[in-house]
Amino acid sequence: MRTVILGVIGSDAHVVGITILERAFEAAGFNVVNLGVQSSQSEFIDAADEHDAEAILVSSLYGHAEQDCQGFQQQINEAGLDVTTYIGGNLAVGQDSFEETRETFKALGFDRVFNSETDPEEAIEALKADLGHRSREEASSEKVQLGS
Repeated sequence: MRTVILGVIGSDAHVVGITILERAFEAAGFNVVNLGVQSSQSEFIDAADEHDAEAILVSSLYGHAEQDCQGFQQQINEAGLDVTTYIGGNLAVGQDSFEETRETFKALGFDRVFNSETDPEEAIEALKADLGHRSREEASSEKVQLGS
């Protein structure tokens, strides 16, 4: 069973969204480690390392996610983790164009960025596809190493 780390980053205390996501991802066959609300970057990273997670799913609804996620990808890299990272929610205060917000979070290193209107099934299908793609790449890499 594939493990994902889920939580609300920073000072955000919105719990309903991650509860819905936790149940949806579990129903889809994922092992979900739910950090809850007001989780720090290091809590996500430590949990991903401890549970050998394949993905980190960050939620934020209070509009200050950019501030909360500065340096997150760098810390993930420094920890030596190879994880897929998603973020979703109401990520920016006064957000005019979600495309601008998406580009901001892609630049911060997130693999996928979702707005607060995204159906959990869309994120689940995206993650299955992304992790399936990673598995094929890893298997191909292992074959190359074995053949060397």
